[in-house]
Amino acid sequence: MSLETNEGTVRTPWHLWVVGGVSLLWNAMGALDYLMTQTRADWYMAEFTPEQLEYFYSFPVWADAGWALGVWGAFLGSVALLLRRSWAVWLFALSIVGLLVTTLYNFVLTNGAELMGGGVAVWVFSGLIWVVTIALYFYSRRMASTGVLR
Repeated sequence: MSLETNEGTVRTPWHLWVVGGVSLLWNAMGALDYLMTQTRADWYMAEFTPEQLEYFYSFPVWADAGWALGVWGAFLGSVALLLRRSWAVWLFALSIVGLLVTTLYNFVLTNGAELMGGGVAVWVFSGLIWVVTIALYFYSRRMASTGVLR
């Protein structure tokens, strides 16, 4: 499928709007989770046990920063994708770094997975986050290399 028009400009493929829109919704959920946890919104945090709340509120600064980079990098990457900006690639790369830090803290250095229920669902959902994040990075790289992102 050629993205070039007769005038030599690159057309935006339909899938960019689908991927951008769905990823914005997906990443907005992550941003909401981060924001509600950081502001300690009572209505949102009421679903967690006292042990889980203590865990969330005791994140070291570096783990919190990793979480912020992952969430906001992905959210802004989705916005950049919809704006057709090449810096979406760097924002999604930043979100991978943040996700790496968060995963390291939650699954290697602490018992975060156990506190969240420890079942298969925790691992599957975490794996899904990784798949989506990496896919968005490679998708944005592809769109940048074909000239769709400026």
